[in-house]
Amino acid sequence: MTEDGTTTLASAHRLRVCTRCVMDASDPDIRFDANGVCTYCLEADGILGSLPTEADGVRRLLPLVESVRRAGRGSEYDAIIGLSGGVDSSYAAVLASRHGIRALAVHFDNGWNSELAVENIQKVVEGCRFDLMTYVIDWPEFRDLQRAFFRASVIDIEMITDHAINAALIRLADEHGIPFILSGMNQATEHGMPASWLWNKGDWTNIKAIHDRFGTVPLRTFPHVTRRRWFAIRALRQRPWIADPLDRVAYRRDAAAETLRREFGWRDYGGKHHESVFTRFYQAWILPTKFHVDKRRVHLSARIRNGELTRSDALVELEQPIYTPELLASERAFVLKKLGFSDAEFDAIMATPARPHDSYPTDRPLLDVLRVLYRPVRAWKRRAPRREPITAS
Repeated sequence: MTEDGTTTLASAHRLRVCTRCVMDASDPDIRFDANGVCTYCLEADGILGSLPTEADGVRRLLPLVESVRRAGRGSEYDAIIGLSGGVDSSYAAVLASRHGIRALAVHFDNGWNSELAVENIQKVVEGCRFDLMTYVIDWPEFRDLQRAFFRASVIDIEMITDHAINAALIRLADEHGIPFILSGMNQATEHGMPASWLWNKGDWTNIKAIHDRFGTVPLRTFPHVTRRRWFAIRALRQRPWIADPLDRVAYRRDAAAETLRREFGWRDYGGKHHESVFTRFYQAWILPTKFHVDKRRVHLSARIRNGELTRSDALVELEQPIYTPELLASERAFVLKKLGFSDAEFDAIMATPARPHDSYPTDRPLLDVLRVLYRPVRAWKRRAPRREPITAS
């Protein structure tokens, strides 16, 4: 943190930086080739090369559209889409609407939504003519779970929101007989997140263990999904099928945002995932201050590889403070009050050394076993003719 209260990692760490993107050695696992190009750029060459181009148009999307509409016959909805108010999920909804998919839009309210995010959701839902369901989580339970993760000193505090969103969508799909979940996940703008900067979102064992250790409010209603069920959906392709439509078009975040602004009156909220007040504070202050992680490097690097941004412009952006002193003071006070932390208590938590997620019980051993058992199935699927429905895995 600088003397005036702003936070910036670019000035605090002069580490080796990739010559193609802006990822640097703050990731302990990063490697560089002889030309100074990082492993993420080298991996992206293959991944992005397999994605659709502008010349493909929607050709690679249409088989998925046909599968979704066919699977939804006899049901009220063909698919369910989780909407955050951000670019990715909103544009996934737009694609579904354009191709006649009858979708139920679901907004997950964990108590941290910004007013702008709610406005954006309403505009997209009305423009797409989708029904909207708001899934409101029990706030005392969720607050206690967030407090537990702070006390545990693990890095991925946001995994509880991501887990709950997935679990809620699966639960609603089961209840309403909806065959598909359409996701806003995409390789074009989300590739390259260091493994040490997050944890497996499906690890309910880890979430429960941390809460058992540090929580005080029983989790009676918190939506969750077991590793076995998640593996069956993602790997064995059991219903509800999960598909990522953005990976079937030439997706660019800048172009998608412009479409949303022009056609729906959608308004930008700043950084990636900053539609949530907590996520903005987590990414812009907690991660840099305690874990020495600047997620802007990942997000900007992905856009550089996707042709949306120049490296020089990204480097200029990284030199800017993540927070202004005024906004930091305001949002810190808001977050601490909402979570029930005093300044002294929160400062003590921030000063506690970080701990890895697997210092608490985790279902990683089970996942490793499932992956070994699944290898023959994966090999058979690679040899078999590819048929829809095709899900992301």
